[in-house]
Amino acid sequence: MPAESDTPSGEGPLAGVLVVELGQAIAAPLAARHLADLGARVVKVESPGVGDTARHYDGAVHGMAAHFVWLNHGKESAALDLTDPADRAVFDRLLAGADVLISNLAPGALGRLGLAPDALAERLPRLVVVDISGYGVGGPIDHKRAYDLLVQAEGGSCALTGTPGTPAKSGIPVADVATALYAYSAVLVGLYDRHRTGRGTVVPIAMLDVVAETMGFALNQVLYGGPEPQPVGMGSPMVAPYGAYDTADGQTVVLGTSSDREWQRFARDLLERPELVADPRFARNADRVARRDELDGIVAAWCAARDLDAVQQRADAAGIGNARLNGVRDLAGHPQLAQRGRWREVASPVGPVHALLPPALGRGWAVRGGPVPALGEHTDAVRAEFRPDDD
Repeated sequence: MPAESDTPSGEGPLAGVLVVELGQAIAAPLAARHLADLGARVVKVESPGVGDTARHYDGAVHGMAAHFVWLNHGKESAALDLTDPADRAVFDRLLAGADVLISNLAPGALGRLGLAPDALAERLPRLVVVDISGYGVGGPIDHKRAYDLLVQAEGGSCALTGTPGTPAKSGIPVADVATALYAYSAVLVGLYDRHRTGRGTVVPIAMLDVVAETMGFALNQVLYGGPEPQPVGMGSPMVAPYGAYDTADGQTVVLGTSSDREWQRFARDLLERPELVADPRFARNADRVARRDELDGIVAAWCAARDLDAVQQRADAAGIGNARLNGVRDLAGHPQLAQRGRWREVASPVGPVHALLPPALGRGWAVRGGPVPALGEHTDAVRAEFRPDDD
């Protein structure tokens, strides 16, 4: 089997698809970047002189912002003022030839620009429009701005993260990223449906709806009379044992079970405590969750007497899921990524920069390693290509 990095050069499976992105920060840009990775032409339309707000978060990547580099390689940047008649004419010509428009502008912004999705669907019936918002259209808070933290808070995610009395935002922007992945899949379904029917579509995606979907197990618990789930730090409120434990050499091991059968192996083969298998206090997952503190004390004491390698070797032999608690620098140098060829280089205005291959990559699919664009780098070329005929 070829290495995961052995992807052919040339056109990707989305070659010939033209995507227009009106995106800021994460959700729309990440969805569009995945399309670009697989061969779509993505024209990112940015405000002249300012551009995507993510360009200015920091200068971590040789002066470029870490967010922007992550989210925007492989795209063209056209700096167009959509309130200027000449630039608007270019944009309208660009959009008329596009297959996809993906946007996550502020509430009402598309309408104020004369680009309301339903109106676009009438004017450009083959266009697939993905309109990302914070809270959807309608309802008492549809007017609110929506950043990842705000939507995580509104959607209950922060209340499940951290520890009791100390809620926390997930360290990664899960609301933004999950929304981007729904947007990416919606584009692909929209294009497939257009192939069948000849018609495009409008796909509204609300970040709150995405978070609500990901909260499914917790929602079901409260909908059907259960208690409000409480955060448990490095763990899950629904499963035990499932958490992080310090080891004798100053490391932290993460151990988990997902069934009563796994718990029996955990107790018998890992902890070498067969009496715990028959202990009715821990017989079923609900019992173990109810006695989480007591059970965690048993597991913590066992781990504290052993080095990380010894714990992990024993866990592997017992068929128990385990991991080392890594930092971001550990991930950057992780041998599992390096040995599988998951890293590549893409060009940028300041030279080559590191990027990961797309997580979902079919055998034989080419990946386009396009550069990170400077603000407005492709404006003149886009104006020339999409200038109205009467100019």
